[in-house]
Amino acid sequence: MSDADARARRFLLQRFTDYIALEQGLSLRTQEAYGRDLDRFAEYAVGKGLAAPVDITARTLREYVYHLKDLGLSPASIRRNVSAIRTYFRFLTGDGVVVRDPSDRLETPKRWRELPDVLTVDEVQRLIAAPTLDDNMVFRDRALLELAYGAGLRVSEWITLGVRDLLLEEGLIRVFGKGSKERLVPIGRSAIGAVAVYLRELRPRLEKGEGKGMLFLNARGRPLTRMGAWKILRGYVERAAITKHVSPHTLRHSFATHLLEGGADLRAVQEMLGHVDIATTQIYTHVDREYLRQVHRSYHPRG
Repeated sequence: MSDADARARRFLLQRFTDYIALEQGLSLRTQEAYGRDLDRFAEYAVGKGLAAPVDITARTLREYVYHLKDLGLSPASIRRNVSAIRTYFRFLTGDGVVVRDPSDRLETPKRWRELPDVLTVDEVQRLIAAPTLDDNMVFRDRALLELAYGAGLRVSEWITLGVRDLLLEEGLIRVFGKGSKERLVPIGRSAIGAVAVYLRELRPRLEKGEGKGMLFLNARGRPLTRMGAWKILRGYVERAAITKHVSPHTLRHSFATHLLEGGADLRAVQEMLGHVDIATTQIYTHVDREYLRQVHRSYHPRG
């Protein structure tokens, strides 16, 4: 028996073909496409050391979809593969071959989250250098930009960061993320220096008893709002002549992408971003791959 025949038997591919033809009534063209899709999936599963459908997990399926993307399949082809896999697991659960369907939350390319543009390191440096001594709020704004990028903060985390959450001597800040989940995030010398200058030179003058312990205050001495943070960022993006669409989240995405491009461990980046599920962080590995492809196409003589 050939490897292909043994694989088809272990993964019940002939029974699945009968199911979609007789019970689902799918067209011959769809049957053939699903057959090819499932054969490729079974080959992938065996290559991962999985012997039977019962060994397949949601993580296996998620990684397989990214594998298809890395092969260069179009979103339409990947959607069809996902549809084939979902139909396959409906068949398996219906026949009692597997108890739980690992494909029930499998995302298709149509639903994949689109990441905003990621800034280059040079663009980040231009942005952080944009506030000058001619600006009344230069020390606050430099500290704001340094922390937003240097710690990969969400905008809600920028504006709720308290003075007591700064552990500058240890090079850490305490951040309360989604669901008030606390995490400690390291910050570098540039961010520490910018925050220290702001605390010494400007914040005491802004504080008029209405700061509520928040680190970043507006000109009236009140905690900076989400919209206020957006306006500050937008102004400096224009001044730095950055043509990309830049939101507060762009700095967070740039933080993660630059760490991974530099060789950082995915688990460490997950911890710093405050992601509960590493699958959320894994999306950056695919951004990184796109970056590498772009570099290869641009600079390799046979790219």
